Amino acid sequence: MNRRKVWETTRPYALILPAMIALFLFVVYPVFYLIKLSLYKYNLLNKDKSKFIGLDNYREIFTRDDFYHALANTAVYTVGVVLCTMLLSLGVAVWLRKRSRFNAILQAGLFTPHIISIVSIALVWMWLMEPGHGLLNYVLKAFGLPDSPWLQSSSTSMISVILVSVWHSIGYYALIMVAALQSIPPTIYEAAALDNASRFKVFWKITLPLISPQLFFILVIMTIGSFKVFDTVKIMTGGGPNGSTTTLVYYIYEFRTTSIGFASATGVVLMAIIAVLTFVYFKVLAQRIHYQ
Repeated sequence: MNRRKVWETTRPYALILPAMIALFLFVVYPVFYLIKLSLYKYNLLNKDKSKFIGLDNYREIFTRDDFYHALANTAVYTVGVVLCTMLLSLGVAVWLRKRSRFNAILQAGLFTPHIISIVSIALVWMWLMEPGHGLLNYVLKAFGLPDSPWLQSSSTSMISVILVSVWHSIGYYALIMVAALQSIPPTIYEAAALDNASRFKVFWKITLPLISPQLFFILVIMTIGSFKVFDTVKIMTGGGPNGSTTTLVYYIYEFRTTSIGFASATGVVLMAIIAVLTFVYFKVLAQRIHYQ
């Protein structure tokens, strides 16, 4: 009986132990090690020259113009991707909300880009945006419009990267919204119809509040993911031209060997920015979320 009582007491902890070990090894420990590295002048190519310098890396970060440039690029990318993806995904979800075989086929097609490697997607879009003879420029010419430099110009490169990221994400988030829309009880819409409520009022006063938990989840997840964008930028532009697409993670990547302490400090700053944004989201928007 004593053994059984001990097992009943310790069983929950034993069941979560593997997950806690993995969490410590792959999340907690790397975070603390990152903070430790940020306090050193650490050269990965010559560790003998590494030395403790305290907060000097952080002071250097906030005195460099290229850091603020990368931060501004990241903010532009995040705002563009989050707004466009949420609006387009919501529109697609409203369009495909009805349960039918045709809509199910369309949903599967929309989800396909999300399961394809972003590397493959980026390479295909680079071919589509090829200057002079790319398919997108061919379409522009067909409508009598001038060619676009797409990835080769500082004025259009960020928009091009945002376009690819939005195209890659729409299907996944649209399906989340479709599931949310289909979970709304039809009796609510029937009551609104009896009150002669307009479509706009039904959407604004009923639909949006009832799917607000999913919208909030998507907002937080997309913001965090957009601030950590790297692979699309690395493959399509390499941070160029003229640093117009250098985001914070790519900025960190550029210092990965010669100044890993500075790169680690920038990573800590990025982590702090994401934490602050998430806190602001929960503080400002959490009370406006309607849970059924």
